[in-house]
Amino acid sequence: MPAAALAAAQALLGFSLEARWLRFARAHLRPIFPCLPQRPGYNKRLRAALPLVKKAVRMLATDTDFWFDDHWVVDSTPVPCGMSRPTVKRSELVGWAGYGYCASHSRFFWRLRLFLVCTPTGMPITWALANPKIDEREVLAAMLDREPSLTAERPGLLLIADKGFASKEFETDLAFQGIELLRPSCKREKRRTGESLLKSVRQLIDSVNDTLKGQLDLERHGGRTFEGVAVRVAQRILAMATAIWHNHKTAAPVLRSLTAFDH
Repeated sequence: MPAAALAAAQALLGFSLEARWLRFARAHLRPIFPCLPQRPGYNKRLRAALPLVKKAVRMLATDTDFWFDDHWVVDSTPVPCGMSRPTVKRSELVGWAGYGYCASHSRFFWRLRLFLVCTPTGMPITWALANPKIDEREVLAAMLDREPSLTAERPGLLLIADKGFASKEFETDLAFQGIELLRPSCKREKRRTGESLLKSVRQLIDSVNDTLKGQLDLERHGGRTFEGVAVRVAQRILAMATAIWHNHKTAAPVLRSLTAFDH
């Protein structure tokens, strides 16, 4: 899968611009990638490689012990797609992306939201991109319905989430699937079992998002079309899965460390 490998290498080595990445690859990686396309050809192949990139993420995940973990973490994070009003009007993402407020940045973005379900180590299980105005519970329910075998193979699965997923109806639906939801208690609600563990889990979620945004430049994806954004987000998820898989196989002390790849 040369297209997937080339995409993962670009993200791992920190090249958000494809032109710079191809110049670097021609100068230093010819023995590994002898048939490098020109920039238009690479862009076309990258967009067409989305199913392959998704398959590569799943292959890496299933080749580790983390795949059998019965504790999952779910969270969503904004993926900016434009800032100015003229950009929004001209964008091909109209109808998919939308305006939403990001509390961590204290401002509005025209964006998508990345929903990521992963193990406590950060190994991706499944993910989706959605309009920020769609209810988080609705998106997660659709993700689980799309692949029912994921939960059916894990009886007693514990799903750890934040307050955005709070809903008695939603929790009842999860219980029918054999999933227990662990989240912070809301006001006027009794303290929930296991809530004391959520502070460390929150730090874990933030660190996974920091890996995607801070080290893999998720917010600088450069996608301008539906396929372009989707594959560039998948590219970053593949890079993170590759690092975790490699560090697991080599018994590295920090599983999500990118030190072995960023130079």
